[in-house]
Amino acid sequence: MADHGDGREPDVRRRQRAVEVADITLENVRLGKISAEDLTIRRETLLQQAQTAEAEGYPQLARNFRRAAELTSLPNDVLLAAYEKLRPYRASYFELLSLSQEIAARYDAPETGEYIRQAAEAYRDKGLLKP
Repeated sequence: MADHGDGREPDVRRRQRAVEVADITLENVRLGKISAEDLTIRRETLLQQAQTAEAEGYPQLARNFRRAAELTSLPNDVLLAAYEKLRPYRASYFELLSLSQEIAARYDAPETGEYIRQAAEAYRDKGLLKP
């Protein structure tokens, strides 16, 4: 990932433009006026859904929405690498712990980091870690 010249990485939580639903047409896609970036779900939307779920008494659903909101901050290559490591027998216990700490700290994703840490423990208990 490119940096700012001073060693800092750019903020992956880029500002997204708002697109009106009426503007999402095949013609606008063909003309290049609408891109995939315009159609991705936003962190703020997922956090609002988490608040609603929590208020309605669905704490697990709220946690899932918060994790999904955190994942919007991860670059695609980091996200895909994490999914690969979470497949059975692909990572050691310590690799998963390291991944959980990196994602929590580097991408401000504590719920996702905790989820990966719990997965590491479950994989260890069930014998699903890399030999």
